[in-house]
Amino acid sequence: MGASLLDAVLAETLDPAYAQAAAARAREGGPRSRTRGRVAVALTMVVAGVLVAITYQEAAASVQGRQQVRAVLVDDIQRGSEVTDDLADQLEILRSEVTGARGELLDATAVGQRVRDALARAERGAAAVPATGPGLLVTLANADPTADEDPVGGGTVEEDLRGRVRDGDLQVVVNALWAAGAEAISINGQRLGPTTAIRFAGEAVLVDFRPVTNPYEIRAIGDPDALSKAFLESPEVEVLAGISKTFGLRFEFAKEEELSLPAGSILELSAARPEGRDDPAPAPDPVPGG
Repeated sequence: MGASLLDAVLAETLDPAYAQAAAARAREGGPRSRTRGRVAVALTMVVAGVLVAITYQEAAASVQGRQQVRAVLVDDIQRGSEVTDDLADQLEILRSEVTGARGELLDATAVGQRVRDALARAERGAAAVPATGPGLLVTLANADPTADEDPVGGGTVEEDLRGRVRDGDLQVVVNALWAAGAEAISINGQRLGPTTAIRFAGEAVLVDFRPVTNPYEIRAIGDPDALSKAFLESPEVEVLAGISKTFGLRFEFAKEEELSLPAGSILELSAARPEGRDDPAPAPDPVPGG
């Protein structure tokens, strides 16, 4: 009897109630249940795909909206620049007329001629008159972009800022040219004077508070051979050349037989006195009780 009981336990390891429940679930979960599961999975995938597509379209539309706003702003800037350029041309014409009339009056007397010569030297030093002559043409340009357009991220992938020309790079070139003996310098047609500032504002380089864009052409009037020799021997220029090579900046220079530089902007004179004349001595303080 003991052996037969042991055989029964080993033969029926699962309780009959559990076996009946498992059989019932198997009957209920037949082909129809599996079909419903597959349909549910398919619907879930479809909904997820629709959500992804909607998100992508909204992101692309947002990028397109930003591009449209940027295009409008660029058009406004271009129109404003055209108006400014027209006014600058008119100012140059009027300035030429005034200069001609002034020259005629000064040429009438010997004293006037001496004043005219001194004024001409001062104008050249202040970059108030156009300049022409041989010199150097130095070109700085950003590294070529290699990123592909990404509508979701918004335009191109952010480029390495070290591959862009900064205001400090232009300052290095300009200072080296002045030190090499340049008589007159301009950047993209903007003449540099004693008070001209080269600054970086946002993503634009400002020269005398006017934006200049890539590539940057620096023209310097002077003896081409002497300028190039002293310019290339500058330690700062050597460092800039190494940085340009490392990050892909375009840094080139060429000797030119004839360069033309426009006149620079003239600051308004707010106060002046003749050179060599001391300011009047201040009045003595009143004596208390006097």
